[in-house]
Amino acid sequence: MNHKRVRRLMRELGIQSVIRKKRPFYGRRGSVVFKNVLNREFHAETMYQKLVTDIIYVRIGDTFAYLSAVLDLYNNEIVAWQVSERNDLELVMDTLKQLQDKPFHKDALVHSGQGFQYTTKSYEKQLRELGIQGSHSRRGNCHDNACIESFFSPLKTEKMYLVRPKTAEQAYQAIEEYVQFYNHDRFQEKFNGLSPIEYREKAAA
Repeated sequence: MNHKRVRRLMRELGIQSVIRKKRPFYGRRGSVVFKNVLNREFHAETMYQKLVTDIIYVRIGDTFAYLSAVLDLYNNEIVAWQVSERNDLELVMDTLKQLQDKPFHKDALVHSGQGFQYTTKSYEKQLRELGIQGSHSRRGNCHDNACIESFFSPLKTEKMYLVRPKTAEQAYQAIEEYVQFYNHDRFQEKFNGLSPIEYREKAAA
């Protein structure tokens, strides 16, 4: 019995087939997962030896923007950051580009979670071009990268929740102002009341 007859009989009998919609596959094929090289050793002896990075959302009225930041564990300084209306690979890559020509330690690493942007081959290639190794938190273990919260948490409570930006421009300006304040003026208890840049300059003196 060919398909035309089947179709005619189904039409005459009022029969319809149930079609199960196929779901797209979002597997991890082609992804790159690094070892947890940092392993919660959050102390660094020099600048650009151990960096940590992550992305947070920032509310803008009824929508969101996304902030990607890189923090140096030596003095908790924000050494790169980027804001975008899209949480995508381009956001992460644009942030990494700001690290070009930095004086990296010979064993420098960048640690992140296993978000999709950080497990792409493009991200791995960018790290190779920078001459630094990648490190990933263990799957589902946020504490492996908890140190980046030393910036994200006060950014939200001390700035964004107070400003409540309504536009992308206002959000960018607020973040820019806070990064400047955080790096230059916000004291760090672990550095005996010095800001990240004050600690770096005192150590270099």
